[in-house]
Order: sequence, then structure tokens, then C-alpha cells
Amino acid sequence: MSIITRDDVKRVTPALGKLAPTRRARWLLGLGAAIVAIGILLGGFLLYQGTHPGKQITAYFTETIGVYPGSTVRVLGVSVGTVDSVQPDGSRVKVTMTVNYGVAIPAGADAVVLAPSVVADRYIQLTPPYTGGPQLQAGAVIPVTRTAVPVEIDQVYASLAKLANALGPNGANHHGALSELIKTGAANLAGNGGYLRSMLTEFGGLSKTLGGSSGNLFGAIAYLQQFTTMLKDNNGQVQLAEQQLADVSQILASDRQDLSGAISELAVALSQVNHFIGSNRALLVTNVNRLAAITSVLVRERASLAEALDVAPLAADNLVNAYNVASHTLVGRGDLNELSMGKAASGAFTTSDSLSASVALLGAVPVPDSAIAWLPPLPLPLVGTVYATPQALEGGGK
Repeated sequence: MSIITRDDVKRVTPALGKLAPTRRARWLLGLGAAIVAIGILLGGFLLYQGTHPGKQITAYFTETIGVYPGSTVRVLGVSVGTVDSVQPDGSRVKVTMTVNYGVAIPAGADAVVLAPSVVADRYIQLTPPYTGGPQLQAGAVIPVTRTAVPVEIDQVYASLAKLANALGPNGANHHGALSELIKTGAANLAGNGGYLRSMLTEFGGLSKTLGGSSGNLFGAIAYLQQFTTMLKDNNGQVQLAEQQLADVSQILASDRQDLSGAISELAVALSQVNHFIGSNRALLVTNVNRLAAITSVLVRERASLAEALDVAPLAADNLVNAYNVASHTLVGRGDLNELSMGKAASGAFTTSDSLSASVALLGAVPVPDSAIAWLPPLPLPLVGTVYATPQALEGGGK
């Protein structure tokens, strides 16, 4: 085993002094290279930030407890920017934030302050995530109506304390009303848990059904609104209709005895009609069938009936005018030319045919002297041959 003596140290010391500057130079060279690399990275980052600036937007909150400059801005929990400043603005708080370059935010986005835990710093969440459509541009403002903040724990405690005081012995339960309500409710709900669960289940199904038919429901509400608007615009006519309805109701109320009697008699009459129809069903069917035949004839002879209705008034007027009150006779003037009409007028007879042939053609025959007495008295004395129809002669003979 060798021992290093003082002389050995003296011999080695000059050599170490020559090697030391070389190691120091290497260390300085490495440090300089690291500084240069960091500078290059920092310069590249600054160059990227300069050429790719983020979007600065502003949001107004009612309060921003736990939000400070440097707090993160997130979308679905992913950091997309930072808070630049938090400034009071009257009854609001103005928060300026920068969203990183290339991050799309919907134009109608909301801003919500969220707390990941009780003691952690809060961050601002932009919601909903972008899925398409217009984007939030630089300089955009999110109003208070589109922001929200969490309820503070002291506010929850204060609300619970206020509720306890309101329901306690100094409030609603001052005279034990709340206690009695709880006891009564417990007594009423005792043994009805299954029914209550069924009711809640059915109510859930009803809510689901209404949710699936929300379009029809809101459409009905919209039409109901239009109806009420129409009633409002026609308020005068509605009041008049109500007054008239009230008058009718008053009249019916004053005549309710007569109305009741009429309804009773109507019931009796309907019963009798029912019995009559049941007893004479076959005859009614026969009469209806015959009436159908009559109506068919009337339909076919509609033109003739119309002509008769037009001529009948004139004929009746002529009959009244032909009656002679003094002699109690009908005075008329015959048109002898009618006796020459028919075939004679159409050329069936020659000019040598006698008047008797024309009359015979029309269905008239000479009346023998023994049958003249059967005819009605004539106003003029007989001159020449008297003509009449065979039916008139037979009637006179009878």
C-alpha cells in the first residue's frame, strides 16, 4: 500500500492548475449553448404569439369571487385561454379574457364561473362547445344575461337559516300550525306510499308525453292566445253577447214552469207518435210509396202545373167577370171560328164541306128536337141546328 506524501502533492498541483482552465471553458460553453437554445425557443414562441394572436372577449358577471387575472378559460374542462383583467363596473364585474388562436367559440356562448373544489381557484367555462355556425369574434361582449356564478356556501347557510327561522317557533310554527300540518300529512299518507309512488310514476309518464308533444302543446297555447286576443279586441261584442245570454237565461228562468210543462208534453207527444208509427208502420210504408208515385207524376208534369198555376188566376177572373148578377147567368161570347178549326183549317176538308161536318169532326153532334129540353136554357131563340157533345146529351138524358 502506497502513501501519498507532501512531495507528491506538490508535484501534482502544477498539473492540476493547467487542467482547470480547460474544464471551466467547457462548462461556460455548455451554459452559453443552453442560453442560446432557450432564447431561440422564447423567440420562436414570441414570434408565434405575434403572428397568431388570440381573440380578446369581454364578459360581465354579477360577481367574480375566486377569479383573478391569470385564471384559466376552459371549454369542456380543457384550457383554451386566460383571464387578462377583472374590473368592477358599477353593479357588475367586467372580465376581459383572451381565447387562444384557432379555438372556435359559438356566437351565442354563455360564460359560467365554476369551482372544481371548495378551496381551489375558480375558472371561467365557455359553453356550449362549438359545433358549427357563427363564431364569437374578437371584441365580442357576453352580457350579464348570459353569465352565471355559483352559489356561495355562506349564501346557502343564510338561506337555510332564513328558512328555519320562517318555519320555526318564531315563524309559521308560532302556534304549532306547522307541527299540526306535519302530523296531519303523516296521518293522511300513512299506508299510501304505494299510491304516492304510482302517482309520481304516472306524473313522470305524463311529463314525458307532454315533452314529446311539446310542439302541439305550444301550438294549442299559441292558438289560445290568439283566441283571447280576439276576445279582447271584440270586448264590446262579447259583453253584448253575454248580456243577451243573461237575458235569455233570465227569460228561461222566469218561464221555467211553462218550459218544463212544454218539455213534458213534448215527451208525451213523442211517445204517442212513436206508438202511432209502430202501430201503422205498414200503412205508412204503403202511403209513402204511393206518395212517391204522386211526387213522381208531379215532377213529370211540372211544366203543366206551372202553366195551370199561371192560367188559373186569369180563368177565375174571367169567370167572375162573366157572371151576370141581374140574371144570375154566365154571359159569354162564343168564337164561331173555333168550330171551323182542326182538319178543316188544315185543308183536310174542301170548301164544299158543310159546317156540320166540321163540328162533327170536333166531336159535336146535332141535338134532336126531343133532347133540346134537356140542355140548359139559351139566352137567344133557336135558329138553325143546335150542337152538343154526346156526353152532354147522355147526362141530360139521365
